[in-house]
Amino acid sequence: MGLEWIPRDNELKNHSLFGDEHFGKEAPCTIYEKRPLKDPDGRIVEDLYVSWIILNNPAQYNSYTTEMVKGVIAGFQKASSDRSVVAVVFTGVGDKAFCTGGNTVEYAYYYSKRPNEYGEYMDLFNAMVDGILNCKKPVICRVNGMRVAGGQEIGMACDISVSSDLAVFGQAGPKHGSAPDGGATDFLPWYLSMEDAMWNCVSCEVWSAYKMKFKGLISKVVPVLKKDGKWVRNPLVITEDFIRDGEIVYGENKTGEELEKGKALMKECTVDFELLDKAVDEVVWKFANLFPQCLMKSIDGIRSKKRYFWDILKVPNRYWLGANMNYEAFPGFTAFSTRKITGHDLVDFIKFRQLIAKGALADDTTWEEILPKPKK
Repeated sequence: MGLEWIPRDNELKNHSLFGDEHFGKEAPCTIYEKRPLKDPDGRIVEDLYVSWIILNNPAQYNSYTTEMVKGVIAGFQKASSDRSVVAVVFTGVGDKAFCTGGNTVEYAYYYSKRPNEYGEYMDLFNAMVDGILNCKKPVICRVNGMRVAGGQEIGMACDISVSSDLAVFGQAGPKHGSAPDGGATDFLPWYLSMEDAMWNCVSCEVWSAYKMKFKGLISKVVPVLKKDGKWVRNPLVITEDFIRDGEIVYGENKTGEELEKGKALMKECTVDFELLDKAVDEVVWKFANLFPQCLMKSIDGIRSKKRYFWDILKVPNRYWLGANMNYEAFPGFTAFSTRKITGHDLVDFIKFRQLIAKGALADDTTWEEILPKPKK
């Protein structure tokens, strides 16, 4: 009596909190896969795996629904507690987007004007970021397309980012009725100068993958376009030189005639993720050939700096974001989610400021005045 708990030889405990109940195959969902670890020659390494956590909502640019957030949390906990897993690859389905943040349709039609409900949702979102930052395996963000808004935030929570050169990155909160308090306001000052962090956070500009690499925000960028069997770098951004009109513009978006030529060239190309997947495999193999405990101690030593401001502010931010669902989030998300009806995805900001200056109430009359009208 009392010794029944002693495990027999090779009888290992299961430390995972979740089964497969939060994963699926039919979009929108989160997919969880264990893929065999392969050496640089493509040979399978027995008994070792790489966990792939995949956002599967390509019709809405892999924006995450509430159920998908649960899947990401479950995926990272499952990978973290799996002894056979060497690393985690976090990515999305398709070639258009890694993730564009929270599902704005769900935001507009369910969470808007329900601050308590959004607060509950933010508890899940915070747990998703915590799941990445607490994962006891290195996390690689495989950026297969747009990484904006909350997608940029969960991407920055990852340890290493390897990107398609077609991807664009940025925040969207102040344009659409929120603030990037899901990590961007905490992480960006670690990555960038304070002024770069400020501008990236509030301007809602999208940066190319090359500009992100140039600024030190991601680790590697690879071409994914092919024409006649040859790789073609993203023809929509400037990569040929560093300086134009006296300013460093490496990776800036092209404009005018150059942009139109780039779009025409893109139509002649096909998308191929061969180099992206090779770059991911190289990072995984690097991790696999290190002492696992020493590796994770080193990674957590860096992560602790990311977690510092995140842990201080995630709870008060949760309450502000919830309260804001009764204010600017309602018109902001409504405008974005009804853009196919109106042809516009932004409110009339100047009109809104004019109404505020006159002391207008935050009510449906004010929202009606600033929201875009349906197309005739």
